[in-house]
Amino acid sequence: MKVAFIGVGNMGMPMAANLVRAGHEVSVYDADTARATSVAAQIGAGVLSRMNDIATAEIVVTMLPDGRVVRAVLLGEAGVASFARSGTVVIDMSSSQPLITRETGQALAAKGITLIDAPVSGGVERAIKGTLTIMIGGDDAAVIEKAKTLLSCLGTTFFEVGKLGSGHAAKALNNVVAATNYAALAETLLVAKNYGIDARTLVDIISTSTGQSFISSVVMKQFVVPETYNSGFKVGLLSKDVTIAAELSTDLGCVSPFIQMTKERWDVARDILGADADHSKAILAWWQDRQATPGKEG
Repeated sequence: MKVAFIGVGNMGMPMAANLVRAGHEVSVYDADTARATSVAAQIGAGVLSRMNDIATAEIVVTMLPDGRVVRAVLLGEAGVASFARSGTVVIDMSSSQPLITRETGQALAAKGITLIDAPVSGGVERAIKGTLTIMIGGDDAAVIEKAKTLLSCLGTTFFEVGKLGSGHAAKALNNVVAATNYAALAETLLVAKNYGIDARTLVDIISTSTGQSFISSVVMKQFVVPETYNSGFKVGLLSKDVTIAAELSTDLGCVSPFIQMTKERWDVARDILGADADHSKAILAWWQDRQATPGKEG
């Protein structure tokens, strides 16, 4: 298939490369034109030097910072919708806001373009291997089946979650659970440190007991306790996903104090460390924040 891939950052680049390897005719586009040219040369793809070249694509894949950026790229002046043919399928694989995704999908549908959301979980390592978990939302079953032909080159585990935006909602909700778990474990390790319990021992206990989770058995064991802090996932990205979940909860009128508190904690980590820091460093930010404010809980 002819595919236009928009956004070839840390995740987008290996995903686009896997589509090329699978035999699809891929052209890449990025706000950083030099990066798009470099990536295209590395993976054997074409370059979309102008947005109007997108008229030749059957499927457009977006891998961008959030739903607002996606909306601007798709619906803005001289955006995708200005040039894509009727019948084009857009697959938004970004971590986008579900309600924005719905609105964007409605606007595209008026132009004969179908949007589905298919955010991913698994990080850069699994993006390279093509083993991502993909959560799919959409209103057209036939389009979803067509999209799966492409998505099967990128992931191995698929969940059809529901209507358009459902994939994005599921992604954010999964990540807010992970973020909450990390926050609780971080506080537990700080208490253990003050009491004199070895962090590695406590993580081993939790990882084989009722508190066990991916965070305890992987993130804490591999990146926090050894103090390597190189999980490959940025604190700014997790903070963004948690914010999406918190905003969705508020928009739906839900009472969710844990989600809101988790958002606040990860906002603090992002602000102290900077958005590009590895998310596994958050424990250092919270410890620093607690020390800077004597008597402050955290």
